[in-house]
This record gives sequence, C-alpha cells and structure tokens, in this order.
Amino acid sequence: MNRTTLSLIAGTVALAAITGFASLSEPDTSGTDTAEAAAVLPVERSGLLCPAPSASDLAETTYTSFTPVTKGAGSDGSAQLEAAPRESTDTPDADGSDTDKADTDKADDDKKTAAKPVLAPKAPGTPVTGETSGADGPALVGTAEGGFAPGWTVQQTTQVTAGNGRGLLGVTCTAPDTEFWFPGVSTAADRTDYVHLTNPDDSAAVADIELYGKDGAVATTVGEGLTIPAHSTEPILLSTLTGEKQDDLTVHVNVRSGRVGAAVQALDDKLGGDWLAASTDPAGTLVVPGIPKDATAVRLVVFAPGDTDADLKVQLAAPTGLITPAGQETLHVKGGMTTAVDLGDVTRGEAGSLVLTPTDGSAPVVAAVRVVRGKGDKQESAFIPATAQVGARASVAGNGAKDTTLSLTAPTGTAKVKVTASAGTGGGTAASQTYTIKQGTTQDVRLPVPAGLKGTYALTVENLTAGTPVYASRTLTATDGGIPGFTVQTLPDDRGTVAVPEADEDLRVLQK
Repeated sequence: MNRTTLSLIAGTVALAAITGFASLSEPDTSGTDTAEAAAVLPVERSGLLCPAPSASDLAETTYTSFTPVTKGAGSDGSAQLEAAPRESTDTPDADGSDTDKADTDKADDDKKTAAKPVLAPKAPGTPVTGETSGADGPALVGTAEGGFAPGWTVQQTTQVTAGNGRGLLGVTCTAPDTEFWFPGVSTAADRTDYVHLTNPDDSAAVADIELYGKDGAVATTVGEGLTIPAHSTEPILLSTLTGEKQDDLTVHVNVRSGRVGAAVQALDDKLGGDWLAASTDPAGTLVVPGIPKDATAVRLVVFAPGDTDADLKVQLAAPTGLITPAGQETLHVKGGMTTAVDLGDVTRGEAGSLVLTPTDGSAPVVAAVRVVRGKGDKQESAFIPATAQVGARASVAGNGAKDTTLSLTAPTGTAKVKVTASAGTGGGTAASQTYTIKQGTTQDVRLPVPAGLKGTYALTVENLTAGTPVYASRTLTATDGGIPGFTVQTLPDDRGTVAVPEADEDLRVLQK
C-alpha cells in the first residue's frame, strides 16, 4: 500500500470522527448519490452591539431584548447584555514592581462591575427591559446562545427632553461586521454627528472612515487607521475629521482588521436628533419603507460607490399603488458622489415607502431619507435607511399599545404577511393577525395587541408568500412639550436560521 493511499485513509478516518461517521465499510455504489439537500436549522449563537446612548444628563434610556420562539431551537441557552468592560491602564512602578494592591483591586472591581448583565432574558417569546439614565450609559456587548440565539433583537430607545438633539432616539442594536454605509450624515454648523464604533472582541480593531460629498471624496485628517481597543467603544465626531461644512455626506466605515458594530448619532440644534442605521449593501434597486404619513419634509440622500453613474426612477409606494412624485421622476447620481433631493411632504397624509429602481442598466447605490414631523419650533427629525427585505422573519422590540405604527410594503407582487405581537414585558397573551399587502402598495396595518398587555411588547413579521419581497419598518412616537418625538427602525431578515449541508460517508474516493 503506497503512501498516498495511507494518507487518504488517515484523512477519511479523521473526517469520520469529526462528522460522526465511524464506519469504514464498503459503501453501496449501485444506486445514485443519496446526499440530501441542505437542512435549514436555527443558529446557535448571536452577537449584538449597542452604542453608548447619549451624552445628555437628561437622557432616559430603555433597552428591550426579545427572541422569537423558533421551531427546532433548543430549550437551553441564555442571552445577556453587558457593559463593554474598561481596559486597565495600570503600568509597572518605576522600580519595576507591579502596581500596588489598591490599584489592582480597583481594576478588578471595574471589571466585575462591567461584567454584571444589564439585561438577562428568561425565556424566548417574552421581552425583557432594562433602563439607564443620564450621560453615563455605556455601550453594550450582547451574546445569545442556544434557544435564545435565533432572531435575537435588542431595541435601544432614548428620550432627551431638552438641548441639542432633544427628542426620541432609537436604534436596533447591530451585529458586528466589517463594512458600513451611512448616507445622510452632515458636518454643517447646526449638526453634531458622531459615528460610534464598538469592538466586541479580545483584540483591537482597525478601521478607516471615509467621507463622500457632492463633489466626491472629502479629504480627512485622521480618518485612516483608527484603532478601537478590545471591548470598547469609540464615538468619533465627524466634524473633527474635516474642515469642510457640507449638509449631505455619506460615511463609509471599512474595517481593516477585526470587526465592529457601527451607528451614527445625528443631533440637530433645531430639529432634534436620532440614530442613523447603516444602509443595506449597495444594490441597483432599493426600498426605504415606512415614511410617516404626517411627514412635513422628506430629504432623500443617495450615494453611488465606485466610478459608475446611477440613473434611478423614484417612486412612492402608497396605499393605492406606485406613484411618481411630481417633478422628481428620476435622479442622476454620479459615481463616487453623494446626491440629495428634497421631496417635501411626499406622503401627503398617507402611508408611503420610497422605491428606487434603475432606469437604464444597473449601478449599485446606497440610500437613506431624513424625515421631519411638526412645524416651526415644534419639529423633530428621524432617519430611515434603505433596508433588506423581511425575508422569512423579522422582529422589533419596545412597542407600546398606542405609540407604535408598523408599515408593510410589497413593491413587486401581492404578499400575505403574518404579524405576531408577543406577550408584554409585564404580562399578557400573544396575538397574531394575517394581512394581504397588494402589489406596489404600502399599508400601515392595525396591530394585534396582546390581551392583558402590561409593559411593552415585540412584533414579529413573517412573509408567507415565497418569492415576493416584503419590506417593513416600525415607528415609535412620544410627544413631549408639543414636540412630536419619533424614531423609525427597519425590519430586515433576522437571519435566525442557517443552511447546513447534509454529510454522508463516501469512500469511493479511495478507489480512484
């Protein structure tokens, strides 16, 4: 027996041990290949990152965690959110000895404090909340395992009653990644925009922050090679990266090493503030779902990565079908540049979603809208990025009985959608309702409210029509002092399942 055959047998034995097939008997080669298609199974581990909520002493922040019940998921597991631990900066004394015991004990106490979970859900299907106040709320690092992992979502909602960026600020905590696009940021004098980068891992991450304006790339001073230490967060004020003052910019976060969570906090002197979540990946066709029907101003910001120009048809999916905003039928976006257009009160009192499609060819773009509600000195703003479709399922937490609007749109075909309202954080019974969303329309649906609801609840959206894309967003409102505070979160697929190929032994390779 030659060396090659021995190596093959050794490799096969190792593979058999890994995959659980220990037998090396001669397989039956008389039939066809019996390997089955990939099985769709629940994920077993999820990670989420929440940015530091606010620098205002008046901030009141609520976190809500929720995992939908998933068929086939294990009954064990856990989920928790912890404050990002502080790294010790202690150094040896001048004589070479270690730091004194008091310093060491303090560092240990800091780590123990950081390790105490902010939230620890008790069971899938029931949301749980936690709160923090003031300017000291930390960034959070979350991990869910076992039955808590599939579809895990966390909502961070902050109310600031006065000052720069006052209003209702909301963000869905995000999974770590290596690239993010944020069209709609600004370095104008009345804006204070921060990009928050949070590193969940044990080693430092290195990232570049690139800015693109109406004339292309904007020169930055310290945007390259930014280091985000392990288990920490870095809020970076965009106006410190460049001296240029521009109303409409696109931020590109590119992670060279490691991975981070990223979100932009956009604060306005007069129009309040909110979080801007990342746009979905660059694509030729984009959907921005759920523009509030009482929007008084809508500004669309689009960026085309690379050198290829994009020509887009701009349409509004209204309750009666697709319509074209007067005077804004098409939009030309030059490659590598950011283009913005005011659409005014485009929804005109009805539910609506923007649908961007290529007019000739297809060049990838990213997009977001800034929405304003209210008038005069009673205005508030929020952002809605272009988002991925609901897919099989998506969830959003932190909903109230009277302050929540769910918008559903089906741009290309009629779809049936099931919406489930979970039990409340303080009690109640889950309720479900199925809706038909006609092709090319957007509907603000009447939500099923859990019987006996106490506290807030989560919404889970399931697309029951395979092959027909559905997009969704949720709007929360909270009026304070006559100011119509609001925030909007999109509902992309929760990626709660993964395709796992079936493995089978096949020793025919040894016969070749």
